[in-house]
Amino acid sequence: MNADVLSDDLRELAAAHGVATEFWDFHGQHRTVRPATIRAVLAALGVAADTPEHIASSRAQHEIAPWRRILPPSVVMAAGTEARVAVHVPDGAAVRLRVQLEDGSTEVELGQVDEWVAPREVGGRMVGRATFLLPADLPLGWHTIVAGVDHDDDAARSTLAVTPATLDVPELRPELGGRAWGLTTQLYSVRSRRSWGIGDLADLAELTSLGGELGADFLLISPLHAAEPDVPMTPSPYLPATRRFVNPIYIRPEDIREVAYLPNSQRTLLEWGLEAISPTNSDPGPLDRDAVWEAKKPALETIFGAGRSRARQREFDRFRREQGEGLEDFALWCAVHERFDKTSWPLSVEGSVPGVVTRLRRELRERVDFHCWLQWVADSQLARAQHTAIASGMRIGVMHDLAVGVHPEGADAWSLRDVLAQRICVGAPPDMYNQQGQNWSQPPWRPDALAETAYSPLRDIVRTVLRHAGALRVDHILGLFRLWWIPDGAGADEGTYVRYDHEAMIGVLALEAHRAGAVVIGEDLGTVEPWVRDYLTSRGILGTSVLWFERTEGNQPLPPEHYRRLVLATVTTHDLPPTAGYLAEEHVDLRDRLGLLTEPVAEVRLEAQIERERMLEALRQRFLLPEDPTERQVVEALHRYIVRAPSILLGVSLADAVGERRAQNQPGTDTEYPNWKVPLADGAEKVVLVEDLPGNARFASLIAAITHDLREQG
Repeated sequence: MNADVLSDDLRELAAAHGVATEFWDFHGQHRTVRPATIRAVLAALGVAADTPEHIASSRAQHEIAPWRRILPPSVVMAAGTEARVAVHVPDGAAVRLRVQLEDGSTEVELGQVDEWVAPREVGGRMVGRATFLLPADLPLGWHTIVAGVDHDDDAARSTLAVTPATLDVPELRPELGGRAWGLTTQLYSVRSRRSWGIGDLADLAELTSLGGELGADFLLISPLHAAEPDVPMTPSPYLPATRRFVNPIYIRPEDIREVAYLPNSQRTLLEWGLEAISPTNSDPGPLDRDAVWEAKKPALETIFGAGRSRARQREFDRFRREQGEGLEDFALWCAVHERFDKTSWPLSVEGSVPGVVTRLRRELRERVDFHCWLQWVADSQLARAQHTAIASGMRIGVMHDLAVGVHPEGADAWSLRDVLAQRICVGAPPDMYNQQGQNWSQPPWRPDALAETAYSPLRDIVRTVLRHAGALRVDHILGLFRLWWIPDGAGADEGTYVRYDHEAMIGVLALEAHRAGAVVIGEDLGTVEPWVRDYLTSRGILGTSVLWFERTEGNQPLPPEHYRRLVLATVTTHDLPPTAGYLAEEHVDLRDRLGLLTEPVAEVRLEAQIERERMLEALRQRFLLPEDPTERQVVEALHRYIVRAPSILLGVSLADAVGERRAQNQPGTDTEYPNWKVPLADGAEKVVLVEDLPGNARFASLIAAITHDLREQG
């Protein structure tokens, strides 16, 4: 077999498992995937494809697999539409199917469809197929399909998720034409005078209160996902240890109820910890998460050690029961991370020695309790922030951000190892802004394993993140349709796409959002298949529009009236410099300094200048710019431009509002740039604290311009 030849058999095997053998790139060019990449990706899915014999055997196994089990592992359907489920039983056996509803109130008997399929021989016996109809009027929820075969009334079970056909768009501001605006920020970057060197959940509550006072309806924040429980702590909120639980670095220790009952000596220790770290609140230099955590963690341990009242302990115990095994596994991973280094690490992703996990839970019980307690405290402070948002007049409140994936050595990589692909990283193919492609160093979910678990990892993540929120932004929502898989050792441009069951993935997301009463926004930027955006809209999932990316076929700025309605529209995004920096070509300068350009810098700079001048001309044509405008006036004009779009949500970056120029993140870099460490500051790099925002002239001017134009448009 020629390893460099893409045979028809390999192509068909790849297609059967959702692995792309060709695709269209960002520039509209057709690309063929290397056979080596395809075989590596199939291997990560547990499919042998090294030889013609392996390929033939794998194809046969895939074809017969559904016939080896009575029921599929899970079924996801949309309410209001019928669905069918195939049941495989010994040929000639009597079969019955019923649905046990989630609330246990009743069972629904299913009718068989008159659809004959020839039986097949499986393992030396004949197996037949019966098809049953799932009615369109089943209620929303997580139900159970139960199959009865001959005299066994409970021969097999499968999870059934009935999901909303479409999420309802919330009632927003009638005076704004049914639209709303909100603030967007990286929470860690926005500090107050009482912060411990990093923006925290108390600052979040203050920001929601301020936003509500100004007429904002949401506050979009960076992911709060947990990182390592000790130093060094990974700075990127998009490379977390887990996506389900919160980084306790965001806890405000003084806001924990038990602090009020601490002895003076212990309260003094807390005050000393705050005094040691609080001077950094005014430092415009890179944030030092490690220093923050080294000051805050002992304070939290002191509070935890002081104990709780009987009623508070019962609340804590109830929280642990609600969060279940997922929380206990995460807390165990944290406790192990504190005790062991890489040379003695006992929680192998490939599988632990039997009995080790049980022993570790016993030996590290107190630390497991502590890390569970941290999540309870963070959950309480998040609840307070969302309550403050709604009480302040926000219609939506806190809008969380869900990262694409997790750290390859993190808690989820261990606890969810059965549903994550090994020796594969997620990334993105080359595009205009990342000409070498991107490798995000994250293991992807296996589509087959997700179906086997009835999508419980996705369900648990969304359910937990939305406990105290009004909306969820899903970063790179295209990952619920297909992901760019990069085999270990390959370049970011040497991957291929792997498809997911988007009907099921989006359905589960919609079901949990519906239960939480939340809005869902999908970040649908980049290389997007045309039908994907239409599909998301049909399911009530809002899209994303970023001014700099919205262009006509002639590469001109897209007129705002041509923007989509069901989107969150913004001028910029966290992967670009703030608008003041973008106008000054900082995105070109930075990539040039870091050696990230694959084209001559003069050409890239010329493209940036042309892009800027075209945008300025579009502003002039709409009389949004005065003669010889200042930087502030240009930034305001860009926001007024997107106000003229029909988009129902408008996001205003705090960095734009105060004149910040420094980028939060430069894709394609790690330590070469202080990614995710830049505190909020103005154009002169003077720190802007939460308390400074109400009196900040530039902030007030931008908000006034936006709210005025929104009322005029409404």
